[in-house]
Amino acid sequence: MFVHLHVHTEYSLLDGAARIKKVVKRAGELQMPALAITDHGAMHGVVEFYKTCNNAGIKPILGCEVYVAPRTMTDRTPRIDDNLNHLVLLAENEEGYQNLLNVVSQGFTRGFYYKPRVDKKTLAGNSKGLIALSGCIAGEVASKILDGDQEKAKEAAGEYREIFGPGNFYLEVQDHGFPEQRIVNRELLKMHRDMDIPLVATNDVHYVRREDAANQDVLMAIQTGRCVDDPDRMKFQSEELYLKSAEEMRSLFGDFPRALDNTLDIAERCQVKMEFGRYLLPHYSVPEGYNADTYLEELCYQGIQRIYGGVGGDIKKRMEFELGVIKQMGYSAYFLIVWDFIHFARSKGIPVGPGRGSAAGSLVAYSLGITNIDPLNYGLLFERFLNPERVSMPDIDIDFCYERRGEVIDYVVQKYGLDHVAQIITFGTMAARAAIRDVGRALGMPYSDVDKVAKLVPGELNMTIEKALNDAPELKALYDQRGEIKKLIDTAAALEGMPRHASTHAAGIVITPEPLTHYIPLYKASDGPVTTQYSMGTVEELGLLKMDMLGLRTLTVISEAIRLITGDTGDTFDIDSIPIDDQLTYEMLTKGETAGVFQLESSGMRGILKELKPEVFEDIIALVALYRPGPLGSGMVEDFVKNKHGIKKTSYLHPKLEPILKDTYGVILYQEQVMRISSELAGFSLGEADLLRRAMGKKKPEIIAGLRAQFIEGAVSNGIDKSIAGQIFDLMEYFAGYGFNKSHSAAYALVSYQTAYLKANYTL
Repeated sequence: MFVHLHVHTEYSLLDGAARIKKVVKRAGELQMPALAITDHGAMHGVVEFYKTCNNAGIKPILGCEVYVAPRTMTDRTPRIDDNLNHLVLLAENEEGYQNLLNVVSQGFTRGFYYKPRVDKKTLAGNSKGLIALSGCIAGEVASKILDGDQEKAKEAAGEYREIFGPGNFYLEVQDHGFPEQRIVNRELLKMHRDMDIPLVATNDVHYVRREDAANQDVLMAIQTGRCVDDPDRMKFQSEELYLKSAEEMRSLFGDFPRALDNTLDIAERCQVKMEFGRYLLPHYSVPEGYNADTYLEELCYQGIQRIYGGVGGDIKKRMEFELGVIKQMGYSAYFLIVWDFIHFARSKGIPVGPGRGSAAGSLVAYSLGITNIDPLNYGLLFERFLNPERVSMPDIDIDFCYERRGEVIDYVVQKYGLDHVAQIITFGTMAARAAIRDVGRALGMPYSDVDKVAKLVPGELNMTIEKALNDAPELKALYDQRGEIKKLIDTAAALEGMPRHASTHAAGIVITPEPLTHYIPLYKASDGPVTTQYSMGTVEELGLLKMDMLGLRTLTVISEAIRLITGDTGDTFDIDSIPIDDQLTYEMLTKGETAGVFQLESSGMRGILKELKPEVFEDIIALVALYRPGPLGSGMVEDFVKNKHGIKKTSYLHPKLEPILKDTYGVILYQEQVMRISSELAGFSLGEADLLRRAMGKKKPEIIAGLRAQFIEGAVSNGIDKSIAGQIFDLMEYFAGYGFNKSHSAAYALVSYQTAYLKANYTL
């Protein structure tokens, strides 16, 4: 048996071509008990790798191939401090994983100079629980050997042994057919005998199978901006950097049996366990005499008193229910954290949006001023936002003035500490057309040919090369008829979807209870902000608090318009107090004169406005939900318009549907309507109704079948005919694929109305 301890996935950006899913699958086929991830300088793929390995029954070994600076990580002299040495680090236990996070983070935040660099002092301070391998021929020990300085090579090996401790530093032997490796391996064997430092055999895996070498070569040409035929470019002079079988490794290193066995020993030692399913909220300090629950309740009831003038009836019942769910789930601090930075923004005159996503369905959020649209008035459901029957972190996204969003982020950093707050990384990937263009350049093909092929790929969302070949006959004909085009498309398809570069997510920030590097590695390009090395989905999987703070330019425009209005008139102007039934506004919308009006200014939307002739705010909410590819292609828009104007008679399968569907003229437009139908007709709790809504939206037939039986049984017990109940369920299932979140639609419709009101009443 054998374990690969030196593996570069697609997260060794534009260098590694061993996709995580494929390399793990191949390791399983080769019956390997464990597999390591050791991407260059970063840990972007570690969590995905960990989960993929566990799902495949393979032990994940978490590591990184770091770049070691020749002097210190703060030295930056050209042609000296950019000569870096490679070193493989593997986490043996949780302490080692923690130290690996620290080392890799410091490589970016302190040591970045062309590459993320660490130094020996940093390694010494974070060495516990780490196993180090001397690396490829770019490692310090191997480099000294190739320089002909055996004493310096021994000195370097001794230093690393001292840093990591006896038995934790291994001399790494490789054989990809490079003549330099034979020289290095011979000297490493002597060093092993003279210094009693153990050997370990590795293959420097950059792709999964031997035949993938050409694709990886193209990937490196894309990275360096060179053509594959350029004799002076950087490339691997070998096709041996693939995931070899144990037999292949034994045939290479039969003279080093202990070096092979040591891979199994190291794998056995590495026992890192990651935790998922927990929620790690930062501490929020509350005034003396309160805890998070009681302080949240106090703020909510203050807000209710301010908004409604009193607390009673349905308001009190809804508030008690929401607070009960929030307290039971342990999310009071979450709401206080969000309230705090929104309160800061409002106190500084920074425009804040009325809401975004399902959070607008929460009365708690409305009472705190997190959202600014009444969920009771518009029939918005709390369970669509936070389902008591499905434990998940709340997700409140907030729009701020585009120009002043940074002030809010600065406030959060100041409050929780620079080492507790970071923006979140995102990866640009090689989509179908981009992959074709990148590969075409790397292959040195004529621009006109590459451009023609790229333009034949349909410009649809989520388009893939495979789908394009099925959907575009002209592209398929070129693929079948011309060998060079086939090579272009096949290579592009092999690289399609791989991460190409890292950048900063437009909105996401993470706030942690302990310093960031307790949970995640950090990333920083030379001129960018500090971000996480893990993407947003991974940050959430780890249970960390992720916030989306978006910059919405429309809020900036509204703010500037208000400034001009108050400057001209001298009057105070409160955009939140404008009448929602202004006649001038609806007349303008009916004419389709909506250039500059948020969400309503496209030519297609203007056409629908003229047909629909909105008369009430609910019509604008519906428009925001209707103007999407699904409803536009399904006939829903036409039915909605005809039913509104009486051209087609609105009919209901059962009278109980009328109060639920009246505002949308008999059309099931909102996800919340699916939930209400399930609840009011079939007796589902709203939590169960949300689970049904999710299952329908994701088209999960095995779950839907069971819920269908439950729905019909509940409806029959409520006096609804079994056949009618089945028809209602089928209607819900059909429309659920197109259904939209009413809470989001209502919040954005308010911004649409506000911009329309300003245009109609304060023309230039």
